[in-house]
Amino acid sequence: MSGTDLAANVVGGVLALGLIVYLFIALIRPEKF
Repeated sequence: MSGTDLAANVVGGVLALGLIVYLFIALIRPEKF
């Protein structure tokens, strides 16, 4: 695995995790969105 592949995987993982957290919060506290 090259450095570029690792960076792409890290960025993709962070974006996916952020989206999951955003949706989780939106489901619990929809009044803030």
